[in-house]
Amino acid sequence: MSTPTPPSAAPPWPHCAHGADPVTDPIGCRGIHVPGHTACLAHLADTDRDTYLAGLAPGASIDHRGTPFTEDLLNRLLRALTDPTTGAPRLGAAGFGGAQFSGTAGFGRAQFSGDAWFTEAQLSGAAEFGGAQFSGAARFRGAQFSGTAGFDGAQFSGAAWFTRAQFSGAAWFTEAQFSSAAEFGGAQFSSAARFSEAQFSGTAGFDGAQFSGTARFRGAQFSSAAEFGEAQFSGDARFHGAQFSGDARFRGAQFLAAAWWGPLACGGRVDLSSAVFGTPVTLEIAADAVSCVRTRFESTATVRVRRAEMDLGYAVLAAPVAVTAHPTLFTTGTGTVDERLLAGPDRVRVTSIQGVDAAHLVLTDTDLSDCLFSGAFHLDQLRLEGRTTLAPTPTGWHRKGISSIRWTRRRTLAEEHHWRAHSAGQPPVPAGAPPEPRRWRNGPHHHDPARTPDPDDVAALYRQLRKAFEDGKNEPGAADFYYGECEMRRHDRTGTPKTERRLLWAYWALSGYGLRASRALGWLAAAMLTTILLLMTFGLPASSPKQEATGTVPAGGGKVTFTIDKQDPKNPVKDRFTTKRFDKALSVTLNSVVFRSSGQDLTTTGTYIEMTSRILEPALLALAVLAIRGRIKR
Repeated sequence: MSTPTPPSAAPPWPHCAHGADPVTDPIGCRGIHVPGHTACLAHLADTDRDTYLAGLAPGASIDHRGTPFTEDLLNRLLRALTDPTTGAPRLGAAGFGGAQFSGTAGFGRAQFSGDAWFTEAQLSGAAEFGGAQFSGAARFRGAQFSGTAGFDGAQFSGAAWFTRAQFSGAAWFTEAQFSSAAEFGGAQFSSAARFSEAQFSGTAGFDGAQFSGTARFRGAQFSSAAEFGEAQFSGDARFHGAQFSGDARFRGAQFLAAAWWGPLACGGRVDLSSAVFGTPVTLEIAADAVSCVRTRFESTATVRVRRAEMDLGYAVLAAPVAVTAHPTLFTTGTGTVDERLLAGPDRVRVTSIQGVDAAHLVLTDTDLSDCLFSGAFHLDQLRLEGRTTLAPTPTGWHRKGISSIRWTRRRTLAEEHHWRAHSAGQPPVPAGAPPEPRRWRNGPHHHDPARTPDPDDVAALYRQLRKAFEDGKNEPGAADFYYGECEMRRHDRTGTPKTERRLLWAYWALSGYGLRASRALGWLAAAMLTTILLLMTFGLPASSPKQEATGTVPAGGGKVTFTIDKQDPKNPVKDRFTTKRFDKALSVTLNSVVFRSSGQDLTTTGTYIEMTSRILEPALLALAVLAIRGRIKR
């Protein structure tokens, strides 16, 4: 790499000006004056330089900003500061801002007791800071590392500033320890960047950093927030076994070649909002929350998640994406991922797929109890695999007017919960409180009617999801969605005509929309009992009518003509409820259920009762059979 052109402005400190030329370089050398002299350390007379170096002691503070260092000159300076007991250089405050290092910069095992300033320094050769200890702030803002930058095992007790630093060669921070904030915002890593087993006790800031080569954070530990917003990973991004105690923010980051991301554990939120994955990728994340709002997947992706609350709202899926609840601990090359940081329950909860093209989405073994579906496209093509959990209806008995009701158990959508809670005027639930099983769940916009879905919208969601289950040959799974669709249509006063709503009310009351066999059988039993009682009271005659033959015999003999007549059946005056009459009424009723005529003599009223029962009771039996079939058909 060519040496950068020096800035045209003069530095703010008194500088050496060696080699200044009015035409080509009016400023000359920018090295700061050695105390008591008018030249920098590089251009000081040999005797004066020897005198200055001889006067240094371990732990002394030095200021050589802008000074051009050869490898030999730097080594002489560090030898003068070497502590004889440790054999390592020991510096107080060290000012190397804007300095130029033409050879190897060997600061390995150096101890910086004060602040270390390498702001905008130019290191043309290898930079060796392995094992160095920075007790104060380490400032490498805008520094340029043309060769390998080795910070393996370095200890940064104060803030470490590498903002806008440029690493043209490999950058090694393996097992480095950052006790305070570590800022790499806007840094450029042209080759491999290795932070394996590094420990970040403070905030780790990589906002806007560019990783052109492989970025390795294998086993790194982030005790506070980790900021990777707008970072660009052109090569592979390896976070195998990384541990995030706080939030891991990758908002707007670009992963252009990552094939495997994770497994990692995060005690807070993994924020991948607006991030871009350009190639087929597998993500393995164990976290309390994962945000993929407006995340863009340019190719196929498999997202394996553990114990997280996941938001996929408005994600862009250009190819199939599968979100799976991973059943066991993630494994790395050295063991399993430690999940002691996680506080959430052992299930994956998807909270939103709003605005997503669900035709490319597969959800496996996920909890959709609080998932928002409104605004999603092609919900009828959504694939729900494995064990999918949806919100149940409230449990127990509830007062409604002067009566008590109990909601039948079924799987429901969060949107229905939100609408019913808003319609019932339920008070809001405190943030973070678990849902109460005896109440409908409040929505995120409980007090805003304009943002609460209405029954017409929820019915459309149920209809599309029902089709998705039916296309998957899961008729029992589709039954609850059909029930929910009919429920919303029954309550919809704007999109459903009044006559249709009345029919739905009757359909619901008689058989639960053809899905509640117990309700239909209950009505059938009531209808049969009513029929029996009516027949015993009004329908069965006192006795079977007898036939009478009447005729006239001609006086001279000959053919006799008889007229055969039958008496009209008459109701008994007493003893209507006897065992014999019950048996006859039961026979008539059972024949009516299977749409058969009993052949029993009935009064005129009994005939109409039988006709009515032969229409109503077979219909109720058919509804019960339909409900049973809907629950067991595959």
